[in-house]
Amino acid sequence: MRNKWIDGMMGVVVGDALGMPVQFVSREELRQNPVKTMEGYGTYNMPPGTWSDDSSMALATLVSIRENRGIDCNDIMERFVAWNLYGEYTPAGKSFDQGNTCMEAICNYMWKQDATTCGKTGEWANGNGALMRIMPVCLYAYEKMNCGAWTEEEAMEQVQQVAALTHNHLRSHIACVMYCYMVRSILDETGTLRERLQKGVDDTMRYYHKDISTYVELAHYGRLFHLDEFATCKEENIKSTGYVVDSLEAAVWSLLTTESLEEALLRAVNLGDDTDTVGAIAGGLAALYYGYESAPEEWRSRIIKPELFVAVCEEMEGCAGGV
Repeated sequence: MRNKWIDGMMGVVVGDALGMPVQFVSREELRQNPVKTMEGYGTYNMPPGTWSDDSSMALATLVSIRENRGIDCNDIMERFVAWNLYGEYTPAGKSFDQGNTCMEAICNYMWKQDATTCGKTGEWANGNGALMRIMPVCLYAYEKMNCGAWTEEEAMEQVQQVAALTHNHLRSHIACVMYCYMVRSILDETGTLRERLQKGVDDTMRYYHKDISTYVELAHYGRLFHLDEFATCKEENIKSTGYVVDSLEAAVWSLLTTESLEEALLRAVNLGDDTDTVGAIAGGLAALYYGYESAPEEWRSRIIKPELFVAVCEEMEGCAGGV
């Protein structure tokens, strides 16, 4: 039987590792020399299968949830500090590729020891650094809702609180909540991937439409409101930058315009620019739908230290891992 935790988490990892060697490479360059398989020794001169900050921060969050039997924001931040300073939760014992907003939040936490105020709050705090690491929180929230331990409101509040640790702006919160609803709809609904993703978008709109003050921020995601139309966008109209709206759009578009995990991730990373994170965002959702085992064996066999994720994921399967 499939383990949703392994699917979701390892989907993030494989997308991250596939895109990491070509991070910041332009789309034009990738058209000339596209990514076709798991490569290495590119942007950061790391061997094939190396995963970056996306997966490291997601792993730190996953381990925190398991060891604390729930979400403890201060503990998550302590683990981000350990990752940044000491290379914990990394494939080679050394952290790299830290985003500026995440770094500022970690430094703020180290100075103030307050997880509620360390996250950046301005409009410029809308990179993809919260979205890239939110998968374990989404899976935990999903199981807590299924157990009846959390209401939908409580679950989405937790998602937003964890997002706010680094990116404390509503626009980033919306992306993480939408991702969580997409996770839930992929796992619970029937029908095509597009139909399930649309249900996730619709649930997000319903959730935020309760408060008129969120309308302006929600409008930034307007192109995702109707996925049948969005799927017809031409590639030149899709941006794959580190801006959270662009990253989510690029990941969803890659899923909508392909029919397998392999195709989706190759499309995502060959968009160029912030390739590892767009790959990670797309990979988590793709693997929940298609199954991580559907990824090419060559890719899966090259992932460095997959056991760091798999061991915890195997403990987590069930009603929130029994926690």
